[in-house]
Amino acid sequence: MAKWMRIAVPLAGVALVTLALFPVQLLAQYFGWGIRHPIARLWHGTVLWAVGVRVRRVGAQGSGRPLLIAANHVSWTDVMAIGSVADVTFIAKAEVKQWPLIGPIARLQRTVFVERDRKRSSGAQAGAVAERLGGGEAVVLFAEGTTSDGTFLLPFKSTLVGAAAIAAGGGHDTVFVQPVAIAYTRLHGMAMGRRERSITGWIGDEELVPHLMGLLGRRAFDAEVRFGEPIAFRKGMDRKQVTREAEAAVRTMLAEALGHSTKNPAERR
Repeated sequence: MAKWMRIAVPLAGVALVTLALFPVQLLAQYFGWGIRHPIARLWHGTVLWAVGVRVRRVGAQGSGRPLLIAANHVSWTDVMAIGSVADVTFIAKAEVKQWPLIGPIARLQRTVFVERDRKRSSGAQAGAVAERLGGGEAVVLFAEGTTSDGTFLLPFKSTLVGAAAIAAGGGHDTVFVQPVAIAYTRLHGMAMGRRERSITGWIGDEELVPHLMGLLGRRAFDAEVRFGEPIAFRKGMDRKQVTREAEAAVRTMLAEALGHSTKNPAERR
């Protein structure tokens, strides 16, 4: 009984906050009120409280615009971790739009939905991201294109970084690409190893509910969100080179947060 209470009470808290904030966020988006981002930060923070993730921010979100944030990806909680400490919008896979509750919330936060498996539409998708960048939004791209347990960094994909190139060619002299590393570092105050990080990692086809129950059953995680120096992306620059620079910066920050190399053993020489 006590175990289920530890799970039910936080979920009830999230439900109540969501019900209270949802109509306000809807009005804020419709009328263009400036409270949209603070409301989003509050909601993200509430979800983190519910699942027991405490976030430490290192560095700060870049002030230059347009701004594309290139981050590694461990779990759905990454969205809340970044969203609780920065004023951003996200790029998400198209199916998220249809998810109960999460879909409407994502739309309220002006999420850009993309179909990752449809290469033919990548140009249009990059254009949609570029339009959002050109409008002054800071857009988060999980550049690995998938999730991992956060122990190693997967290669960054450059396709949607091309959105920054489009924005750079659309009237902006410079677009900034800011590397951001997300690391889950401690469980109940003790340093996490790869076994413990498998709890926070939402990998492959794992069902959301069992993963959520695993987090709620422990509720004592520490995470770091590290902001690197923005990379100036100017018209005519090679997007693949900029992607490699962002990947290298995230790799370094992730290694600093975890205290070990984040290079995949298969990539080591």
